Amino acid sequence: MKKILVTNDDGVRSEGIHALAQALKHLGEVIVVGPQTEASAIGHALTLRRPLRMELLEEGVYEVDGTPTDCVNIAITQLYKPKGALPDLVVSGINKGYNLGDDVTYSGTVAGALEAALLGIPGIAVSQQRTLGAYDFREAASAAARVATLVLPQGLAPRTFLNVNVPSGQPKGMRATFQAKRNHVTVVDVRIDPRDKPYYWIEEGEDSWEPHDQSDYQAVKDGYVSVTPLQPDLTAYDEIAALQALLD
Repeated sequence: MKKILVTNDDGVRSEGIHALAQALKHLGEVIVVGPQTEASAIGHALTLRRPLRMELLEEGVYEVDGTPTDCVNIAITQLYKPKGALPDLVVSGINKGYNLGDDVTYSGTVAGALEAALLGIPGIAVSQQRTLGAYDFREAASAAARVATLVLPQGLAPRTFLNVNVPSGQPKGMRATFQAKRNHVTVVDVRIDPRDKPYYWIEEGEDSWEPHDQSDYQAVKDGYVSVTPLQPDLTAYDEIAALQALLD
């Protein structure tokens, strides 16, 4: 039986992680290990300066008082036997809100799948469009299960993982995409506390996405599920020759 680890960054009590786990149960044995509290926009953070604790909440569901990256590392070292065994797949989500384009670098949801790729495990990150009312995770969970069904038999290329984004409503289908580019304007709200000292709220910012037919942003805008293959290698290969000439 295939072994699937599910994590997220919205916290182990988020409805999204449990909808995801339920949708994957027909594919194998599912273990949920999520952060004790919300860890959104924490990126690929790893806790090194304090001890971490894992608690069993119910059968197959654990919480860790750390980040999504912490959750993946503790889960694979402590819950999979024999020692050194790995799950067949790590799925992170379902995140409340898209993780598109440049935002993947901030995302704790994406980091869960990224950590899997670094450890040699196929990883999938799943996010859905933010809504004002109650979230309906059925379409996102169904899309995640479909992608997992395709990945489990043969895995993914080494150091590769998938970033899945699902629009609201009934998707028109799926598209293979790449990260969109945006022109980001940072918005920081300055306020004054009762002692006349300034404090700051970093807002989500103002975005202007560069149009491209094959981008993740365009896919969800058109009503399609976006599936983007990502990798941890950030090297700007096109610049190596120019940099070497400069160094010489």
